[in-house]
Amino acid sequence: MISKIFNIKQSIKRAYYTYRVKRVSKSCGDNLTVNNYSYVTPKTSLADNVNFNGMKIQGTANVSIGSNFHSGIDCMIITDSHNYEGEAIPYDETVISKDVVIEDNVWIGNRVIILPGVCIGEGAIIQAGSVVVKDIPKCAIAGGHPAKVFSSRDKEHYEKLKEEGKFH
Repeated sequence: MISKIFNIKQSIKRAYYTYRVKRVSKSCGDNLTVNNYSYVTPKTSLADNVNFNGMKIQGTANVSIGSNFHSGIDCMIITDSHNYEGEAIPYDETVISKDVVIEDNVWIGNRVIILPGVCIGEGAIIQAGSVVVKDIPKCAIAGGHPAKVFSSRDKEHYEKLKEEGKFH
């Protein structure tokens, strides 16, 4: 009985989180899944089969997330930064905004932070706890602070699965 009530509460929360993301985002494809509290900006575009498990997107620039994206818990995408070379210390009133692009079939682990101006290439994997400060190429596996590429997917296997339409 208790587990049934828990499952009902979880379903209601998921439906509400999904509704909020759809309502706020600039565009949203099919099959959005939001399993944990998440928020996006009105400049966020989501393709098909996007899965959030606790995503926070903040800033004033565009964020584009491709199809079959999966995130771990407590992830963050930031599009704005302060101008530390301006007219005041530690920073002035200027806000520097840069778009973030995440291509198709990207998986980011728990507590990943993606900073302004980054593009994460198709099929890339970002290790949990990483801070992505620069572009990550297609099929790369990256991690750390700052995130660095340390491996890559088997591209032939990746392309075969993609061609067969085998998406999670």
